[in-house]
Amino acid sequence: MADCGRRGLSLLEEARSRYESLQISDDVFGESGDDSSENPFYSTTGDSNSDNYPETNPDDAGAGEARSQSCGPPGSVSNGQAQEEGWSDSLQDLSVPHFQDTHGPTQKMPATATAMDFFQLFVPDNVIQNMVTQTNMYAKKYQERFGSDEGWTNVTLAEMKAFLGYVTSTGVNRCESVLSIWSSGFFSNRSIALKMSQARFEKILKYFHVVAFRSSHGGSQGLYKIQPFLDSLKQSFASSFRPSQTQVLHEPLIDEDPVFISTCTERELRKRKKRKFSLWVRQCSSTGFICQIYVHLKEGPGPDGLDTLKNKPQLHSLVAKQLCQNLAGRNAIIFTGPSITSLNLFQEFEKQGIYCCGLLSTRKSDCTGLPQSMLINTEAPQQRGQSHIRMRGNMSIINWYNKGNFRFLTNAYSPTKEGVIIKRKSGEIPCPLAVEAFAAHLSYICKYDDKYSKYFIFHKPNKTWQQVFWLTISIAINNAYILYKMSDAYHVKRYSRAQFGERLVKELLDMDDCSPTQ
Repeated sequence: MADCGRRGLSLLEEARSRYESLQISDDVFGESGDDSSENPFYSTTGDSNSDNYPETNPDDAGAGEARSQSCGPPGSVSNGQAQEEGWSDSLQDLSVPHFQDTHGPTQKMPATATAMDFFQLFVPDNVIQNMVTQTNMYAKKYQERFGSDEGWTNVTLAEMKAFLGYVTSTGVNRCESVLSIWSSGFFSNRSIALKMSQARFEKILKYFHVVAFRSSHGGSQGLYKIQPFLDSLKQSFASSFRPSQTQVLHEPLIDEDPVFISTCTERELRKRKKRKFSLWVRQCSSTGFICQIYVHLKEGPGPDGLDTLKNKPQLHSLVAKQLCQNLAGRNAIIFTGPSITSLNLFQEFEKQGIYCCGLLSTRKSDCTGLPQSMLINTEAPQQRGQSHIRMRGNMSIINWYNKGNFRFLTNAYSPTKEGVIIKRKSGEIPCPLAVEAFAAHLSYICKYDDKYSKYFIFHKPNKTWQQVFWLTISIAINNAYILYKMSDAYHVKRYSRAQFGERLVKELLDMDDCSPTQ
């Protein structure tokens, strides 16, 4: 009877069971929220169709190959050349080797672990003590050059923790000016304002440094003021958590809060400087844990020679290699957006035991070596769910139609296996398994981004290194909450993300009552 029931599972139920582990995405931060199903990067709506190359008319005499090449994206190959290079309509079954790793937290935290305990997995006391030392060194040098500051005394470890707590509180209360804590306005917070005077906070803010002075052998790297901290954070992310087989490379949501922007005057918006860096992450698609980060300065010198690259696909390819440095040999599956997806990169990753599934765009992707016939739109009417696949070795290129053409490149999923896209209104839409997997995992990451971006620190300094510092502190806190939810401590006191942040602030301030506001 049970066997009959299993055989009777519908295609829809099978699809849901394949991604049952992702269901925690509905409550990843202990609260519900709107998803981003209309986001063109993650969703499968017609708006995300990024291809404008019309198909040439095969009946046009004398146009033939020359017109086909002119319509295809740069680097793509003609039909004849594609066949010569091995691209075929004959599909073969494909299986990815077993994932060579366990996943989850690497350290079992006790049921009595506090928010501070989880945060200090990434920002321990020795890192904060270094901030104390560097801040005092900078203050001393600054006063030697510009005159003494009578109101200044060397900062202590306890004061530096309190300083971090005050700035972190702007992510809990969604208040951009940290000085509002000491005001009499809406965002005032007398319960924590008494732990330190506003004058003392402003002094620490004035001299705050992670690296006070450039090293004589440190080169001209633009982020030298926080590079040791970033390196420490990357190492702690990698040592504290092992991600699942499926991971995503992308740029997380770090733009301004839309509610705040809608209330800004035009003058306030003009005063806000455009961000001078981009942040890329490798993120576990089962939990949302950010496993690795990479910061790229848009102007000025940067590490690894990336600042010299003007070609965006080439830049993004090198960023992807940096993010996946320690994944070799584990048979991980990486999902990528159009700017990273490329045949050359995927082939290089496959040699290292890293498999990929990426969305293709004829405008944003490096289409070198891909068959032109798969990259141009047909004028013939197509049905939703219709797909065309060509294969070369283990690599498949997919052209799938759903109110527009969507193209994928993958060596992680068999082209012979079918899946389904689940839509609220239109029901089930058939698709190749790779498309189903891409939609499921990227939708999870999009929902996660929508939720965790609300808790980013709202303090907006002018200096780029400080912007990067507070952004990465926000990521560390979100990662700490994920580990908290996966620990025994969560079953003792089931804090939401907002309550966890509030508790962390009070523990950084060393307040006796660390219970969050209910």
